[in-house]
This record gives sequence, C-alpha cells and structure tokens, in this order.
Amino acid sequence: MSENFLKRTITSIILFSILLIVTYSHHFVFIISIIIIGIIVCIESSNIFTKLAGPLFAKHNKNDSIVVKINYKFLLVILLIIFYIFFIFCQYTYKIYRMESATFFLYVISICFLTDIGGYIFGKTIGGKKLTKISPNKTISGVIGSFIFSILPLILFSNLSNVDLEFTLKNIIFVLLVSFVSQLGDLSISYLKRKAKIKDTGKILPGHGGVLDRVDGIVFALPFSYFLLKFI
Repeated sequence: MSENFLKRTITSIILFSILLIVTYSHHFVFIISIIIIGIIVCIESSNIFTKLAGPLFAKHNKNDSIVVKINYKFLLVILLIIFYIFFIFCQYTYKIYRMESATFFLYVISICFLTDIGGYIFGKTIGGKKLTKISPNKTISGVIGSFIFSILPLILFSNLSNVDLEFTLKNIIFVLLVSFVSQLGDLSISYLKRKAKIKDTGKILPGHGGVLDRVDGIVFALPFSYFLLKFI
C-alpha cells in the first residue's frame, strides 16, 4: 500500500464523516459549510487563472518608472467565478437541501462520488482508448464505468424506507444526466489545470490536492440537478 493511497483513504473517510455531520446538522451549519467551500473554490480557481491570464495587478516599466495596471481579463474571469459559485452553486445547493431534503442532497452527492470512483476503477483496471487529449488519464472505459457506478446510489436510496425514490426510467435518466454533467465538470477543470501546467488546485486535502480537485464535478452537477428536477 503506497503512502499516497493511505493518505487518500484516510482523507476520504474524514471528508465523508464531515459530509454526514454537515448534511444532518442544523441548516445554518450547512449554509456556513457551503460558503466556506465556495470561498476555497474561488481562491483555488484564481490560482489557476493567475497562471493562465497573469496576476490581477501587473507592473510595467514606463519612462523609467513602474506603472501598475489592472489585468481586466483576470478581473472579469474572477468576477464570473464568484458570481457562479455564490449565486448559482451555493444558492441552488441550498435549495436542493431545503426543498428536496438533506437525504436527497446526499443522494446527488453520492452520484457524483460514485461517478468519480467508477471512472477511476474502470480506467485503471480496463484502460483502453483515451477519451480526449484534454485529459490524457481519461479513457472511454472510465466513462462507461462512471455511468455504471452512478446508478448504484439510486439502487441504494430507492431501498431506503424514508426516501421517496423509486428505481424508474425517469430516475435512471436523472442519474445519467447528473453523472454526465459531473464528468464534464471534471474534464473542464482538468483541461484548465493542464493549460496552467499544474497538477493540483491546492494542497489542503492530503492525498487529494485542493478542494476544487474533489468538487470539480459537484459544483456543476448540483445546480444542474436542481433545474433538472423542474423539467424531468
């Protein structure tokens, strides 16, 4: 067993325990937790775009003096990220939690988690043709594994007596669409990291990297699942 695998396992257990506590605590604790995650995601996203577009303030030599200019491209991107994280991700995540139930929130999170796990297991054990040059570690077999594993939460939660969730075609479509968006989110952040030439968005989670590395699919899948519930 490698040291990194041990770190990932321990961190995963701790994160899952925290998730359960936060999910079934008072809604105020949930709100604060989502906001903290949002702040960290914004900071880690800014680190990526600093590599891609340069820092917010750039120094230029002009007439033997230093002039500080604002990098408007970077500023615009960061403002868009802040808007999305706090006015879309945080808002609609809370709406799912309050309007659907804490258990349903956990259900959607489980779809994203199992999507990642399925992709990792199938990609490592089967391998095969690469999915895209954007992320060389992604394989077609991994995508198939992601979709297969994403069904598992539906099987589990539909058998819980306190959850109004049935194993129907409608719910299977919901799961597969959420899994698809989660994979797109993962792929998008992987592309940005590759362009920025960084492996991890941060070092806050031992063995995992940054918070954004763990929630890259979730930040897109949760708001999407809310809107999907209104149309499916």
